[in-house]
Amino acid sequence: MADVRAQLVTRVRGMLSEALGATRNRLTAAEAELAAGRERLARTRRAAAAVPGRVGTARDRRLAEIDARHTARLAELARRAAAAAQRESPGAASAPWDRWTVTPAGRAEPPGAVRIGTVRITGAEPVPALVPLLDAGHAHLAGGDRDGLAAVVPALLLRSVGRADPGAVRLHGYDPEHLGGGLAGFAPLGTAGLLTFVGPGGLGRLLDDLVEQIRRINATVLAGEYASLRELAAATGRRPEPWRVAVLLGGDELSRHERGQLDRVVRTGAACGVHLVVRGIDLPDDPTVTRIVVDPDDARIAGLPVVLDAPPPPTLVTETCRTVASRVAAGPPPTPFTDLLPPPDDYWREDSAHGLTAPIGEGPHGRPVLLTLGDYPPHALIGGPSGTGKTNLIFAWIGALAARYSPAELEFYLLDFKEGVSFARFAQGRRDPSWLPHMRLVGINVNTDREFGLALLRFLAEELRRRADAAKKHEVTKLAELRAVDPSGHWPRIVAVVDEFQALLAGRDVVAREAADLLEDLARRGRSQGIHLVLASQDVRGIEALWGRPALVAQFTLRIALPKALRILAERNDAAQSLPRHHAVVNAESGLAEGNEVARIPSASDWETWSELQHRLWRMRPQDAAPARLFDGDAIPRLAEAPDFRALTAPEQGAPRSPVALLGEIIDVQSRSAALRLPRAPGRNLAVLGTRVDEACAVLDAAARSLARQYPPGAARFSIACLDPDADPAARALYEDLAGDASWYDEETVAELMAEVGDGLGAPGTPRTPHFLLLYAVDAAAGALAGKAGARTGLEQLRRILHDGPERRTHVLAWWRGVARMRADLGGAGARTDQIGAWVALDVQGGELGSSLYPGSGGPDWYPRPWRGLYFDRAVHRTGQVIIPYGPSR
Repeated sequence: MADVRAQLVTRVRGMLSEALGATRNRLTAAEAELAAGRERLARTRRAAAAVPGRVGTARDRRLAEIDARHTARLAELARRAAAAAQRESPGAASAPWDRWTVTPAGRAEPPGAVRIGTVRITGAEPVPALVPLLDAGHAHLAGGDRDGLAAVVPALLLRSVGRADPGAVRLHGYDPEHLGGGLAGFAPLGTAGLLTFVGPGGLGRLLDDLVEQIRRINATVLAGEYASLRELAAATGRRPEPWRVAVLLGGDELSRHERGQLDRVVRTGAACGVHLVVRGIDLPDDPTVTRIVVDPDDARIAGLPVVLDAPPPPTLVTETCRTVASRVAAGPPPTPFTDLLPPPDDYWREDSAHGLTAPIGEGPHGRPVLLTLGDYPPHALIGGPSGTGKTNLIFAWIGALAARYSPAELEFYLLDFKEGVSFARFAQGRRDPSWLPHMRLVGINVNTDREFGLALLRFLAEELRRRADAAKKHEVTKLAELRAVDPSGHWPRIVAVVDEFQALLAGRDVVAREAADLLEDLARRGRSQGIHLVLASQDVRGIEALWGRPALVAQFTLRIALPKALRILAERNDAAQSLPRHHAVVNAESGLAEGNEVARIPSASDWETWSELQHRLWRMRPQDAAPARLFDGDAIPRLAEAPDFRALTAPEQGAPRSPVALLGEIIDVQSRSAALRLPRAPGRNLAVLGTRVDEACAVLDAAARSLARQYPPGAARFSIACLDPDADPAARALYEDLAGDASWYDEETVAELMAEVGDGLGAPGTPRTPHFLLLYAVDAAAGALAGKAGARTGLEQLRRILHDGPERRTHVLAWWRGVARMRADLGGAGARTDQIGAWVALDVQGGELGSSLYPGSGGPDWYPRPWRGLYFDRAVHRTGQVIIPYGPSR
């Protein structure tokens, strides 16, 4: 039992020991697990304690990243906004005042906004604060800071004026409180018509005018093709209208009509370039209105706070406006001459049967302005002061016509009464052998030769008669009809241009009266026969000379007025007064305002521009084309070059029945010579009267050489007696050139000549050999004659020769140094002068010639001038002919 007990005790003790060991193990494990749990708890607590710091650090880092990205984004947006603002308002639209300049002409900035301040952005560069104005909208100013508001207006206006081409912005001021004082710095613009003011009570008229401008632009400029002028300019590259900015600075309460007109301008003006800058007057809400509020401590644009720029310095405003005004006064550069010409393949393709049409320049809308000469309008008046481009306009018109119409369709006759040779290029010259094929006559430097203008009118009158006779023969009335029934005839349209035409009509002499009568007849009847007159003048006196003849003036329905031209347009049409340079008002309605068209005239008068066209047309000329007749009033013609002299020849047998002495060149269209026929008839002698030695010698020299050309050697006798030492060189040269046909006499031998010839006249029969006595300063022979046979006998021999010689082929061509001296040699004041059948008066007044030498009373209407003479032949002339003595033959 004991063993069993012992065994049980042992087993129990073993089991208890095992249980105790297991318990202890479990306890140890529990304690270890507890320690681990406590460690985990501690770690958890430590981790939990560290979480807020980590989260805060991450949050702060994330917030810092977000802030940095925001700042960078804001800076980028500010940079882009500044760049956009710079693109929208470059140069003068936004430059600081200390570096501000007007945009150079021809490089105008595109329309848009202008800067008046900056928007401050923290952490970024300031962004320009812009106000959209030109082609964009209107500006309305309000607020309590009057000085601030007063600074905004000149900034808006100066930047707008400075960014555009000169003259492209026009200001209209309404300042009833200060009567324009608010815009005083812009006053220089008024001299160029770029600034106008309306006084108190004038707001309604100003708004009415703006509304009318908007209506006109919509109807005639945009014409449904474009939504705005900005769109038109972008599509065509041209802006046909200026910007009009109305500056309204306060005033009384608007009337209902004024309010309605103002609202219309707000709604429709921006598209038509009409804008408002308004202070003190309410504007309706509209997307085009930018509202600027300036209070003492705050300024806002469309609700956005801004810092306003300082106002522009007053001197900058004034100097800028002066610069712009001077550029406008100088005018824009002319367009290229080639703009007037058709493509070369289309040259000479037009038909002139019904009229002449060609562009003269570019109109405000970029379209060509056309000039027409035909049944209506038939004739043109061109006017403008010196330096306004009258000659250039004539060149442009001639070039445009000459490129379109061939010489068979059009002929030109040009006459320039002012001193100058600009028209000479149309004729053949030494430097350039080409000429304009259409040109038939060019007269230059004719300011003292009014007779040449009269000769042109006589020529045209004769051509008019010829055409009228042809029309009557074919039973038609107009040129187009005549050309249709007579296609083989030569019936081009004729354009006669007379520059400074008032010189032709100056005074009350015979030339002026006949010229006016011919002008009136040509103007009245020329239209139907294709003869067109273009009269030009730089002096108002030229127009006044016509104004006394309303029937004449009425025919000139085409009027072209250059800047500042007077009396060209109708009385109340002052459109020419505000024209810039290189522009003209073209009016085909007799100058009435409704006919006005403004044309920008190209530059056509410089040599290089014109030469290219002329050479091209010259190379196209017909084979039988002849150069134009060039009459230069300053040039002295040469006998050897005279067509009439070259046509003289000696007959193969015998002698001419009626030899011709050429005395000089007639001032006429055909370049004819003044010819004195010397048949066997009483009185066929010539007297040259005056004291000018060279001219007297030239007349006698030409007469002798032309006579000698008609005779074979030895068939005529020339006796040359020179009694003036100053004439000796010219007389000697003639004597030497006539060689064996001439005899020489001087003061010692002239009496022998008189006696020989006088006694020979008493011989029976008629001499077969003609004898020509060339007496130089014959009035000096009295003393020499007295020394030989007595003065009475010597002078009697001279008188006998003059009286009886022509019928016996003996003719006297003598020079007397005065009319009184000639009368004395002929027998005194009461002596007959019919033995002097022809005379050339040089420096002799018309009154000296008297009724015995010239028909009528008082003598011819003649005033002496250098190298001109008055030629009268009793057997041929009703009135005297002005001639130009031929120059020395050597």
